[in-house]
Amino acid sequence: MLELRNVTKTVGAETHIGDVSLTLAHGSLNVLLGPTLSGKTSLMRLMAGLDVPTSGSVWFDGKDVTGLAVQRRNVAMVYQQFINYPAMTVYENIASPLRVAGKDSATIDREVRKAADLLRLTPYLDRTPLNLSGGQQQRTALARAIVKNASLVLLDEPLANLDYKLREELRAELPKIFAASGTIFVYATTEPSEALLLGGHTATLSEGRITQFGPTIEVFRRPADLVTAMTFSDPPLNTIVLAKRGAAFQLDGGVNLPVPASLAGIADGVYTVSFQPHHLSLSPRNPDAVPVKVKVFATEITGSESFVHVDFADARWVMLAPGVHDFEPDETIEIYIDTRHLLVFGADGRAAAPQQLAA
Repeated sequence: MLELRNVTKTVGAETHIGDVSLTLAHGSLNVLLGPTLSGKTSLMRLMAGLDVPTSGSVWFDGKDVTGLAVQRRNVAMVYQQFINYPAMTVYENIASPLRVAGKDSATIDREVRKAADLLRLTPYLDRTPLNLSGGQQQRTALARAIVKNASLVLLDEPLANLDYKLREELRAELPKIFAASGTIFVYATTEPSEALLLGGHTATLSEGRITQFGPTIEVFRRPADLVTAMTFSDPPLNTIVLAKRGAAFQLDGGVNLPVPASLAGIADGVYTVSFQPHHLSLSPRNPDAVPVKVKVFATEITGSESFVHVDFADARWVMLAPGVHDFEPDETIEIYIDTRHLLVFGADGRAAAPQQLAA
């Protein structure tokens, strides 16, 4: 078990990590989700022992390892910017941690070829990294982490340089590989969709602090605050500040959004009401859908889907609509808000009440 206890890391006057406490179990998959510069890499470096916290402590299996050098820990780390030994073949790059560990030749050969087969590297085992594509070099770095059989594996956006098909395959395979060995698996990403695909547990980060940690789908469905909800939305979360009066949130033009039954007990007042892009639609999906007139700002067609950016009052929203839709800028259209999935946050940014959000 890996524990971070009130860990803080400051550099000069800047706080890179602020009072983080986190417990990760053996055999678990843990995603660090946050935008660039939110603290994901800094947190991983503290977990690995590459950096020492300014305050707080790091524990592994009940032992304080805060000052223990990374060379004395059984850790593997793979960055988005891959690192390989340029003078060694792919085979020797993958085999290097096994040789350091003193494994026999038969074991080394078996494990290297197993990892190479998984990562589609078998035809390239005799090449040096400089004779590989960027994706092949990244796969070599991943294979080296796999064969090390480390107690803690840290992957910092490791699949960014891979083609789509292999990336999807590895997202499914990597958690199984490491979980089977009892490894603590930590995966950093900026993409909410990647966190949802990987599953496991997710910690959302903002400005060096963990805003929420728990089962990935629960963090997505029940964000504890607006920052977490925004971190876990791509395209961006749709928001609008509304006043609640009685059983409804009051929109401009006399249109009201009914307060979800789960929030019926919240007091009247001003709230930030939010909803995911896929909870806007061009036609009503259920009897609770509320129609609103909006003005089109822009439309992005991706092929099977369209992202329609619209303006309503002082808010700009994005709707994820199946199919191809070619709306003109400034065109007025009617869209529907699925009020079953409203997320509501108070003036302090905290969730107004326990909420349910269907994926």
